[in-house]
Amino acid sequence: MSKQRPTAADADEGAPDALGLSETLPTDRPASRAGAANRPTARPVGAEWLMRAAAYYLERYSSSTDNLRRVLRRKVMRRAQARGEEPSQHEPLIEATLARLAELGLLDDQAFASARLSSLRRKGTSRTMAAAKLREKGVSREIVDATLEADETGEPEAAAAYARRRRFGPHRSAGRPDRRDKEIAAMVRAGFSLRLAIAAVDGSLERDDCAAPGPD
Repeated sequence: MSKQRPTAADADEGAPDALGLSETLPTDRPASRAGAANRPTARPVGAEWLMRAAAYYLERYSSSTDNLRRVLRRKVMRRAQARGEEPSQHEPLIEATLARLAELGLLDDQAFASARLSSLRRKGTSRTMAAAKLREKGVSREIVDATLEADETGEPEAAAAYARRRRFGPHRSAGRPDRRDKEIAAMVRAGFSLRLAIAAVDGSLERDDCAAPGPD
């Protein structure tokens, strides 16, 4: 009688002897320290790499100078630490990259602030909240103040846009419970005056008010 060949079931059951491999398979596997040791180290922090990283970020997002500085610092910190370097030694390179981008017109805090403010105001952001958001993005107080001074969106207009976006007051969906007090409180927390919050929720903002610029 011919000798029966091992089946796939024998292999699935983890029986190397059935396949005649007991001499070739190791009984235990050492930890892969060699693979970790041979793993390439992080590439050095260089001017070309940093410029590419900055340009890639600006292709996807608009940014102020200080905001991009924070982004680049985080990138440099990760790469420097992987190489066992002190991240602070690369600060001059970060500043040189920012200066070059500004020279090329790719970084302009005034243009960024104007575009950002315009977008925020269209969505119904109050002047107070818009100023805070700009400062969070690293825009200087001087540029924030100058940008707000040139803003042509009236606070009543922004309040009306906010109420419309949040579906407050007259924009409330049918069947939705009346939450007038909570809606007014939400608008005040968003930076609008109590007078404007009440008018927006009650639907009593005058058309002339919405067209006129001013704090409220």
